[in-house]
Amino acid sequence: MKKIVLFILSIFSLLFSVHAQSVNGKISGSVGDSVGNAIDAASVLLQRASDTAALKTILTNASGKFEFEDIPAGKYRIVASAIGYSRQTSSVVDINSSNTFATIQKIRLQKKVASLEQVTVVGKKPFIEQRVDRTIVNVDASVTSVGATALEVLEKSPGVTVNKDGVISLKGKQGVTVMLDGKPSYLSGSDLLTLLSNMNANQLDQIEIMTNPPAKYDAAGNSGIINIKTKKNKAKGFNGNATIAYGQGKYWKTNNSLNLNYRNGSYNLFLNYSLNAGDGFTDLHITRKYIDADGKTISSIFDEPTYFKFHSLNNNLKFGMDYFIGQKTTIGFAATGFISPRTIDGSSVGYLQNADGHTDSVANTSTSEHSRWINGTLNLNFRRQFDSAHEVSADADYVHYNGKDSQRFINESYYPDGAVTSQNQLKGYLPSLIEIYSGKIDYSQSFKKGLKLDAGWKSSWVTNDNAANYFDVDSSGSQPDYGKTNHFIYKENINALYITLNKQLKKWSIQAGARFENTNYTGHQTGNPQKPDSSFTQHYNNIFPTAFISYALNTKNQFTLSVGRRIDRPAYQDLNPFLFFINQYTYSVGNPFLSPQYTNNFELSHIYKGILTTTLSYSKTENYFTQLFRTEGNTTILGLGNLGELENFGFSINYQLDVAKWWSVTLHTDINYKKVNGFTNGSDIRTAAANGQFNANNQFTFKNGWSAELSGFYNSKDVEGQFTTKPFGQVAAGISKSILKSKATLKLNARDIFYTQTIYGNIEYQNVREKFIQSRDSRVINISFTYRFGKPLKDAGRKRSNGGAAEEQNRVKVG
Repeated sequence: MKKIVLFILSIFSLLFSVHAQSVNGKISGSVGDSVGNAIDAASVLLQRASDTAALKTILTNASGKFEFEDIPAGKYRIVASAIGYSRQTSSVVDINSSNTFATIQKIRLQKKVASLEQVTVVGKKPFIEQRVDRTIVNVDASVTSVGATALEVLEKSPGVTVNKDGVISLKGKQGVTVMLDGKPSYLSGSDLLTLLSNMNANQLDQIEIMTNPPAKYDAAGNSGIINIKTKKNKAKGFNGNATIAYGQGKYWKTNNSLNLNYRNGSYNLFLNYSLNAGDGFTDLHITRKYIDADGKTISSIFDEPTYFKFHSLNNNLKFGMDYFIGQKTTIGFAATGFISPRTIDGSSVGYLQNADGHTDSVANTSTSEHSRWINGTLNLNFRRQFDSAHEVSADADYVHYNGKDSQRFINESYYPDGAVTSQNQLKGYLPSLIEIYSGKIDYSQSFKKGLKLDAGWKSSWVTNDNAANYFDVDSSGSQPDYGKTNHFIYKENINALYITLNKQLKKWSIQAGARFENTNYTGHQTGNPQKPDSSFTQHYNNIFPTAFISYALNTKNQFTLSVGRRIDRPAYQDLNPFLFFINQYTYSVGNPFLSPQYTNNFELSHIYKGILTTTLSYSKTENYFTQLFRTEGNTTILGLGNLGELENFGFSINYQLDVAKWWSVTLHTDINYKKVNGFTNGSDIRTAAANGQFNANNQFTFKNGWSAELSGFYNSKDVEGQFTTKPFGQVAAGISKSILKSKATLKLNARDIFYTQTIYGNIEYQNVREKFIQSRDSRVINISFTYRFGKPLKDAGRKRSNGGAAEEQNRVKVG
C-alpha cells in the first residue's frame, strides 16, 4: 500500500509544479437575470466577431459562471441565452499577446413573455434536463411534486425504480449511492428509506442522476450516484416563501414548509423548516407453496394477508451561513437535522393448509411498533480562489443518527374450530446509534492550452452501534430471548485520494482520472448466555479509474464515451450475523462474510441539438450481492448474499419536445437486458430477461398564470435472481394558478389516479414457490398554497459563491 500511496503523491507533486507555456487565451464571465441573480445552465456561445461563426457552446454552472479556454488570438463576441429569457450579445473581446485573459462584464438577460390569442408563455426550467454527464430533475417544475416525499419524486425520475422494499435501482441495477447536497448520506436499506420518506418535496431543488460519476466522487454505488440538492435561496436581501399543503388518500397527510434567506455583500443566512405528518398503510399478501422432492407435488400451503397502518410526524430543519472574506475567500457552516416519531400497527393472519387447500391451523399475529429517529448534521466549509486558475476548498462534517424502536408481537395459534394451541408475546427494544466524521480537501488548477487539474483527499470514520433486545412475555413476567437478542458494533474507516485531468482540444474534450480508496472495517457481535462473542476485520485497497471522451461534431451533434469502475460495500446492519424477528414465520439475518461487489461501466451517448439523448451502456458486476431467501421448515429466512455475476446491457432515450409554445413534453425510455449467473443454497441460479421503464411528462403553460401537468411512468416485468416482478406504474395530473400579483401559487394534483402502483411478484427458493401482492396509500389528492415574500436590497453587493461541497459539485465540468 505504501508504494501505491507514494506513487499517487508523486503524481500530485509533479502536476502541481507544472507551469503552462501556451499563448492561447481565455474568456470568462457570468450570466444573470435583470436583478443580478445567477442563471444556472444558461447557454453561452463563443462567436467570431468578423463573421458571427459559432465556435463553441457551453453551459453556465450554478453560480452563473462560464469559461472558454484555449482560444487563439482574435476578436470574439459572447452570446448568452436561457429558456424564458431574451438573447444578449456582449461587446467585442480582443484576445492578443497583451490580453490573453479576458473577463467580460456580467451579461444580464431580460425575461421574455410571448403572447398568443389564448396563451401567455413565461419561461421556466424544464422538469428534466439532460447534460453530458448527468440527468437533472427540477423538482419545482413538476406540479405533481406538491405534497410528495423525496422517495415519491424519485419514483417518477427517469431511470430510477423503487421496489416493494424501498430499494432504489438505477437503469435496472441496484447499488445506488444517495447523496444530500453533495455529501454521502451514509445510510442504506430501511434507514435510507426512512430518511427519504421523511423529506418533503418542497425542500428539494434538484435531483442529479449520474450513472458514471467522475473520480472526484466516492466510488461507492455500483450503479451510480443520486445527488439530492435542497433549496438554498440565492436572491439578495431578505426573502422567503411558505407552503401549506393537505393531501387525502385513504388517510390524511399534510406537508408544510418555510424557507427564509437574508443575503448582503458580506454574508448569506438561510433557514428551511418543514413539517410532514399523516397516516398511511401497507397491504401485503403472501402465498407460499411448499413443493416435494419431485419438484412438482405441493405438500402444503401458507397463506398470509398482512395489513400495516402507520402514523408519522416528521420535523426537518436546516440553517446556516456563508461569510465572504474579501473577493476570493468564503467560509461557512450548515446544520441540518430531523426528528421523526412513527407508530405502526399491524395485523397478520396466516393459514397453514394442506395440499388440497384445507386449513390445518391458523396463526394470528398482532404488531405494535413505536420508533423515533433523531438526526443532526454539522458542516464547516472553506473556499479560497487564489486567482482565476487556482482554487482550494475544504469540508469537515459530523453526522449523528439516533434511533429508538419498541416492538410488541402477540402470536396466537389455533385450529380451524377455534381451539387455541399456543399463545405467546414477544417484546423488542432496538436502539441504534450512528456517528460519522468526515473531512476532505479539493484542489483545482486551470492551465493554458485548455488543461485543468482536479485533485483531492477524503477520509471518513463511521461507528454504528446496533442492538436488538427481545423478551418473551407470559403471565409470570418477561424473560430475555437470547436466540433473537443481539448487540452489534461496526466501525469503518475509508481514506481516499483522487486526481483528474481535463483537456480541451478544439472539438474534443478528454477527462481521465483515478481514485484510490483504502477501506478498513471491524465488526463485533457481543455475546449472551446462548451465543459467544464473534468479530471480523477487513482491510482492502482499490483503484477506480474513470475516463470521458467527448466530441462535438458540430453545433447539433455531440458524442461522449465514458468508462469507470465502482464498488458497492455491504450496509452495516447487513453484516450483523444474528436473526431479526419480522413475524412468526419470517426472519431476516445478516451475513458477516459478505464481500463488496465491483462493477465496470461503459456508456456511449449522443446528444442532438440538446433535445434528444440516446445512450448505449454495458456493465458487469462481480461478487454481485442481492437479497436471498431460504427456508427452514415453514419459516422463511431472508438476507443478503454474494450470488455471483450480473451483466446489464442498456439502451436509453431522452427526448424533449416543444409541441407548441404552451406545451412541452419530456419522454424517457430505459431498456435493459440483465443476465444473472450465480449459486446459492446448493442450486445454480441463471436468469436472463429484458425489462423497460418508460416516463412521460407533459407541461402546459397558459395565460393569466395557469399551468398544468400530466405525467406517468410504467415499469415492465423484471426478472433478477430469485425475484420476478410484474409490470406496474402510475399516472399523475395537476394544475397550478399564480395569484396575488404572482406572489402566491395555488396547486392541485392527483397521484396514481388509476391506483396501478400495486406490485405483484414471484419468488422461487429451494422447495418454496412464493407469490406476493403489495399496495400502499399511493392514490392521493393534494392541494397546496405557497406565498413568496421579501424584496432584494437596493445595494446588495457582488454575487459570490455559496462554498461547501454542494458548490463544488456545480463546478465540475465534464465533456
